[in-house]
Amino acid sequence: MRTALTELTGVRHPVVQTGMGWVAGPRLVSAAARAGALGILASATMTTDLLREAVREVKSRTDAPFGVNLRADASDARDRVRIIIDEGVKVASFALAPSRELIAELKDAGVVVIPSIGARRHAEKVAAWGADAVIVQGGEGGGHTGDVATTVLLPQVVDAVDIPVIAAGGFHDGRGLVAALAYGAAGIAMGTRFLLTSDSTVPDAVKARYLAATVKDITLTTAVDGLPHRMLRTELVDALERAGRTRALAQAVRRAAGFKKISGLSWPQMIRDGLAMKHGKDLSWSQVLLAANTPMLLRASMVEGRADLGVMASGQVAGLIEDVPSCEELVARVMTEAARVLDALQIAGGADKVSHSGD
Repeated sequence: MRTALTELTGVRHPVVQTGMGWVAGPRLVSAAARAGALGILASATMTTDLLREAVREVKSRTDAPFGVNLRADASDARDRVRIIIDEGVKVASFALAPSRELIAELKDAGVVVIPSIGARRHAEKVAAWGADAVIVQGGEGGGHTGDVATTVLLPQVVDAVDIPVIAAGGFHDGRGLVAALAYGAAGIAMGTRFLLTSDSTVPDAVKARYLAATVKDITLTTAVDGLPHRMLRTELVDALERAGRTRALAQAVRRAAGFKKISGLSWPQMIRDGLAMKHGKDLSWSQVLLAANTPMLLRASMVEGRADLGVMASGQVAGLIEDVPSCEELVARVMTEAARVLDALQIAGGADKVSHSGD
């Protein structure tokens, strides 16, 4: 299946594996890439040295195109961009809108720039700045998300920009791919569905929690870091929502210290990142400090397997997922089902035309 996404990035199928912190490491990304999807390496939880090592590991596992996701507002964003360019990475993906200067630097080096956005105006802005495509995540998506459903947001963005649009939020199968194409998208991006593959390094006990979840077990909360965050509802989430502000802030400070050690960031860098996070958003300083909860709570579950001590970001689609295939099996299944649905629609359309012609 050829779309504007496959033409732009050189992948075989119009499917993207999103850059999930602590989840989208070299093993998952290389497996997704070998399966013909666009694998995206998550770099926000890595030091720059670890990022370079991870990129080289993916390249040692596959010759297929892949990308790296980074925070545009990080104090070392330019250093990470330089690594992407130096190592010949095909795609740069951004969790927030990159500056016009970063986009230009990447494009001058032949890197495809694909920011993730959650509003039409953001898509219009990055398109005007030269982005090659955008990933549009509706409110069904996991992690930090908005409140507009994919089925409403996606057609808005498709109509507003003239660059390829990749649909995210609520996708897990071939039917969803066909639906996204019908809206005018060039492909789909999936996070939770790739998390629940055998190539994902997420511990089996945590994967079991996802598989057992129903749609009603997935909640949207601001208790973790002050921003709307979609995740599995657990006892810890309930406890965070009940916790007083003083206790929550004390926990955030401890976790910030832990993240500082793992990420290699200095306190001044973390403060600058906090200022960038606060800029343009209606966040109090206490909410900015609470943002330190996120990487450490995610690490507890996604790396250490402590579902009781960590949070589990999740799209609502987790309530529909029942198995853990390999990336190869997943992508093949998605594309086979999409072809079957398209064939059925063509047959139905042909039958409809015959019916009308006979009236």
